[in-house]
Amino acid sequence: MVFAHDTELAIACAVALANTDGQDGEQLPDVAALTAFLAEWGFTGRHERTEAELRSVRALRARLRRLWDLDEDALAAEVNGILRDSRALPQLVRHDDYPYHLHATPTDAPLATRMAVEAAMAFVDVVRSGELSRLRSCASDTCDSVLIDLSKNRSKRYCDGGCGNRAAVTAYRARKAATPGARS
Repeated sequence: MVFAHDTELAIACAVALANTDGQDGEQLPDVAALTAFLAEWGFTGRHERTEAELRSVRALRARLRRLWDLDEDALAAEVNGILRDSRALPQLVRHDDYPYHLHATPTDAPLATRMAVEAAMAFVDVVRSGELSRLRSCASDTCDSVLIDLSKNRSKRYCDGGCGNRAAVTAYRARKAATPGARS
């Protein structure tokens, strides 16, 4: 494990959220899709199930996505801005089956605020650990998704959208085509 469990979960959720508006089109088209996203990522607390809440979560994506393009100082400034704008107050909490971990907003804070702060707190750990090199964009020429490389050997190059598989198949077919007498 590179980071604490809650940090890895929050940064993976930030990646997933940032990538819901990519080349595959809008993946949060309605409130039901947002509800499914929250369930998939184990988000608890207030969820109003309104169009306004959906719009605020969609707006958050662009702010999170920009974090992948910043150097350390700019990233720290942006994360501090998110925490300041959200009036974050970190506290140790324990709920469900999780041991103590950090929450920095009350469970009744607006969903987009809680999502922003969860992501910002995870980015705090990335910056403090000097691990910005783990923030990457997908290596596929046809993909604009972002990713976090949590592998021990820092080898993750592709997003979780199937790009690595497609690259492997393309490379395999190219090798087969270059072999005399090979059949496709």
